Amino acid sequence: MAVKRRRGAGEEAGEMAADGGGGAGLPGGSAAGPETGPSGGSGAESDAGLSGGPEAKPDSGLPASLETAWGLRERPSKGPRPGLSLDRIVRAGIGVAAAEGIGAVSMGRVAKDLGVSTMSLYRYVSAKDELYVLMEDAAVGAPPPMPADVDGWRAGLEWWARVQREVFHRNLWLLRIPISSPPASPHSLQWMERGLAALADTGLDEGRKISVIMLIGGYVRNEATLMADLHAAMTARGLAPDEVMRRYERTVDALTAPDPGRYPALRHLLASGALGAPDESPDAEFEFGLGCLLDGVEVLVGAGGGATRTA
Repeated sequence: MAVKRRRGAGEEAGEMAADGGGGAGLPGGSAAGPETGPSGGSGAESDAGLSGGPEAKPDSGLPASLETAWGLRERPSKGPRPGLSLDRIVRAGIGVAAAEGIGAVSMGRVAKDLGVSTMSLYRYVSAKDELYVLMEDAAVGAPPPMPADVDGWRAGLEWWARVQREVFHRNLWLLRIPISSPPASPHSLQWMERGLAALADTGLDEGRKISVIMLIGGYVRNEATLMADLHAAMTARGLAPDEVMRRYERTVDALTAPDPGRYPALRHLLASGALGAPDESPDAEFEFGLGCLLDGVEVLVGAGGGATRTA
């Protein structure tokens, strides 16, 4: 975070213009592989030339499609085909991703599903990475209202983490979009705002606050990705989680039993029965990890927050 804060605003804006915005561990627009429009230019340049809309505000640093999402640019009033719109394009992309994975999404495939030519999409979105950002922003949506019984920074961050995890579990394809820049889409900044707001009364400085929500958000994304990978592997093998762990326990036992002196800790673990024991609930590991992280944040808050490092 310190490196990013020292960089110039122009450099950050340039990255967002190319990538469309993203966020390490935060739901909302990320960016992925290049699939640019016919002009071969950046998202902001090529889409601006095709949209026919008013001039974009010069300091947004966003592609035209994201400016449209923010209300900074008028939507094209007349499409190349009746009924085609940015919303329809985004929904079609989400449909492909949900059914076949993010790797199946391309401008050509989305156009085919919509019954239009690929070229017609570039009036609305100038590159596949921009489409990814808009798809993610639409799928994530705005954070729900915080329940009235959530009180205090810790409860606020627990709620923030859990609802993010629910979003990822509903849309596993989101986890396959690489993160390449800070969040800049409408909903991603709303999620970021909600996380920062939970830390308002902690006494942490602003740098520490953003570091904390990156830590928690990164944990949520990583845990969801790991669980999704394991679930896919178990489903492909036709095995239940408990059976997978029992088999793993037997494997570790067979590998370490011939030389127990080399693996004393593993032998002690096996003797305890904990390795093959089923979890108390599907959320047990997530809640344990989240609790450990928040225990650390609590120490930081109790110590006065410390100072943000600058190197």
